[in-house]
Formats: sequence, C-alpha cells, structure tokens
Amino acid sequence: MPGARLRRGAFVTLEEQDGHDLRGCIGHVSGDRPLGEVIRQIAVSAARSDPRFPAVQLDELPALRIEISVLNEPVLVETALLPRLVIGRDGLLVRRGRAQAVLLPQVAVEHGFGPEAFLNAVCHKAGLAPGSWREPATRVFTFTADVFVE
Repeated sequence: MPGARLRRGAFVTLEEQDGHDLRGCIGHVSGDRPLGEVIRQIAVSAARSDPRFPAVQLDELPALRIEISVLNEPVLVETALLPRLVIGRDGLLVRRGRAQAVLLPQVAVEHGFGPEAFLNAVCHKAGLAPGSWREPATRVFTFTADVFVE
C-alpha cells in the first residue's frame, strides 16, 4: 500500500461509540518514519499506554470507535496571524522550552472553541499560562489532518 510508506505524523483516537467518551489518544507528530509503522505503534499505545486511562481490554474493542488523523507537516506561524486560524481545518502544536502540546483540528469543533480559546487550550495542555501563545519564546505551528473514522 503506497500510503503506508509516506513519512507523516499521525494520531490514533479511541472513543466509546455510545457516548463518545475518550478512551485513549496517542500521536507522533514528526514525519520521520513510514506512516504504516507509525499508525501500528500509536494504535497499540493509544489502547494500552495512554496514562489517562486503564488499558483497553479485548472485550471492549467492539464498542470502540477508531479515528486516525494523518498530519500534514506543521508550519510555524507568526503570532500576528494566529487569530486568523481556521477552526475545523487547523490543528495546533505549541512548543516552549521542554513544554509541548498538540490539539487536533477536530478538537476545536468538538469543544466549540474560537481561535483564541483554541490557542489558550493548547497552551494549557502544554502546562503554559493562557495567552502564552503571544509571547516570543512560544512557538506555535498549525497543521491540517486527513481524518479517517472506523
């Protein structure tokens, strides 16, 4: 399969089908390995190693919805342009020192975030204060994703 050889980052999200409660989500942002390899690894990690949840048990699998987000290359964005990000299209990656966090494009839609709330949410996830995205030491990247849902 040619797509499996592409070098792209990806996220695997596991949700309970009945209530859409998150059950695991793990990703790999860098496009440093073949996509097929990345997805196999993070799918297992989402099911077994997301520290927020106990490991998925075999009998839970039929009730889980699997979503795979294949990331396009993140692009560094100047702070002045960030309020113009497009909700539902753009995902966010924030880095400051050792702090880093990612929010997929669909997260803003699911939570009803506008651009500033989305930027503050990714900063919060990274352990940074709200508004940190405005500071020169914080680097913010946007990316798009191709999303596949089982």
